[in-house]
Amino acid sequence: MGDTSKGFWGASITEHIYEFFKKIKLQNYKNFLDLGSGDGKVVLIASLFGVKATGIEIDKDLIKTSKKIRDKLKLKAGFIHGDFLKHNISKYDIIFVNPDKGFEHGLEDKLIKDMNQKTKLLVYNQIFLPRFMKKGKTFWFDQVPVTIYKN
Repeated sequence: MGDTSKGFWGASITEHIYEFFKKIKLQNYKNFLDLGSGDGKVVLIASLFGVKATGIEIDKDLIKTSKKIRDKLKLKAGFIHGDFLKHNISKYDIIFVNPDKGFEHGLEDKLIKDMNQKTKLLVYNQIFLPRFMKKGKTFWFDQVPVTIYKN
């Protein structure tokens, strides 16, 4: 965990993410994006399912860590250094976020504008949730929820 120039980074639990991706059959998707990918763990796990997995992160040190782990494990995953609010997310069919602030701070507007009707948003935890998107199924892992949303 730690501060970044745009917010706070907190890790997702590896076992939860892996089990969740199995349950939703992540291998049936093409383009996965993690908004605020931190150390890249979620992106790297997604890459194990054969999707084109990408993470976008504002913090240079976290991007370096992501790439270092990816290269050491010889996994196929992309990492973009930048602000996800300025990144075109329209090509992704599944998007993951472990939000560190309310969706009203620009994220939900961006998602509504860029996501098509088939794109799924995966929200880790229930601390901050979308206000206007359609809530789907929630999966629970040791009292930690992951909820699917659509536009």
